[in-house]
Amino acid sequence: MSKADWSAIEALDPPHLEQLFKEDDGRVARLSLDVAGIHFDWSKTHLTRDAIAAFEKLAKATDLAGKREAMFAGKHVNVTEDRAAEHTAERGEGAEESVAKAGALHARMRALIDAIESGAFGEVRHILHTGIGGSALGPHLLVDALGREDSRYDVAIVSNVDGVAMEDAFKRFDPKATLLVIASKTFTTTETMLNAASALQWMTEGGVEDPYGKVVALTASPDKAIEWGVDETRVLPFSESVGGRYSLWSSIGFPAALALGWDAFQELLDGAAEMDRHFRLAALHENAPALAAFADLFYTQVKHAETRAPFAYDERLRLLPSYLQQLEMESNGKGVTVEGKPVGRPTAAITWGGVGTDAQHAVFQLLHQGTHLVPVEFIGVIEAGDTLAGDHHRQLLMNMFAQGAALMSGRANDADPARSYPGDRPSSTLLLDALDPHTLGALIAFYEHRVFVNAVLLDINPFDQFGVELGKEMAKAADKGGQSFDASTDDLIARAFG
Repeated sequence: MSKADWSAIEALDPPHLEQLFKEDDGRVARLSLDVAGIHFDWSKTHLTRDAIAAFEKLAKATDLAGKREAMFAGKHVNVTEDRAAEHTAERGEGAEESVAKAGALHARMRALIDAIESGAFGEVRHILHTGIGGSALGPHLLVDALGREDSRYDVAIVSNVDGVAMEDAFKRFDPKATLLVIASKTFTTTETMLNAASALQWMTEGGVEDPYGKVVALTASPDKAIEWGVDETRVLPFSESVGGRYSLWSSIGFPAALALGWDAFQELLDGAAEMDRHFRLAALHENAPALAAFADLFYTQVKHAETRAPFAYDERLRLLPSYLQQLEMESNGKGVTVEGKPVGRPTAAITWGGVGTDAQHAVFQLLHQGTHLVPVEFIGVIEAGDTLAGDHHRQLLMNMFAQGAALMSGRANDADPARSYPGDRPSSTLLLDALDPHTLGALIAFYEHRVFVNAVLLDINPFDQFGVELGKEMAKAADKGGQSFDASTDDLIARAFG
């Protein structure tokens, strides 16, 4: 992209946030949206009419509309790997043939779930799911957010190759009543396959006569799963064009569909599809993923903010910041354009965050009085998830609302600078009517499309992740022996393994 594409954005210099409210009585209404049971409020960011107009101009210059349609049409928008990015087809929004294929694979998954529920796998009370990255983070988020009261099985999502993680599940589960789920796109992921082998050994030692008979494989490489020993009838494929961190809508979501029930999984897909349609059809100035991306880019490109921090004010969404870390940083943590040239400007902000109100007593000191500008995103739910006295949920939400107001307004104290708050610190708020499968599906799809808009405007590819490969290759080389590294690494290996 030429320098001219960004010049109007880089020249933006809006006043203090409080001044923006004083100058515009309609600011809240203009910078708020309601979509799929979620209320979005960007009024406490520095977005202005001029800023939105400048980003709309940039979106036109980068052909956001055309690239959006190309993604939904199943074109090869993942240019470095020469394939499509068809996660939206999993929820019914995409190329006709891809939607049909996804529907058929969902039907296969539902049939397997029906078989498990009818007793075809014997007694099943526990689900031990082993995967890593997108093969674990998505299912874990779904089960933790939606399955606290309604899960029909005990579910453990194990991703870490550290044996402590796997043994934690072993201690809780009965091997004779455990279904082992192996999630790997390639069915070669080192950590996942090692964990799977250990789980099979545990099942064998626990007296399971046919441990392979209680294994389900979730993969885009079904032949490798069959070669590994999984019966073809227990292999749930998904499309090669569905990336790992975008895959919870596919068979990777199997443990959630099994634990929560198929109706809940279908509602999750429907909620995401509603957000897909909004993203595809709404004008940019009233398009939730686009406005969120405009705010992201304002702070990274104009204010030089290096991080952004989502805080979930709901215990059920405690895994959301971790999920977003992978989605945002693996997608847009790139240094070259789609043409392979240096981007020449910041790309993804570092995503970090936490859970309110815990975070208020840990990291909000820096947010209010530190020297770093950190755009904050608050995520809350109007309907309480507990049955305790209403004071619990009221205090939770009041704290969330007050934190946003305090970040914006600040408070001067000339007599005691240590008690001064500079204010003018931005935040956005996402307020869900309720935390249910439909709304959670819409929320996750919103974040996916936000990532896409950021990527298009930066001219980068959000669908590859070559940056994770080098360290893995070097680890394999080191494990085989005979590979010499730098003096420090060789010394560490020698100290650990002799």
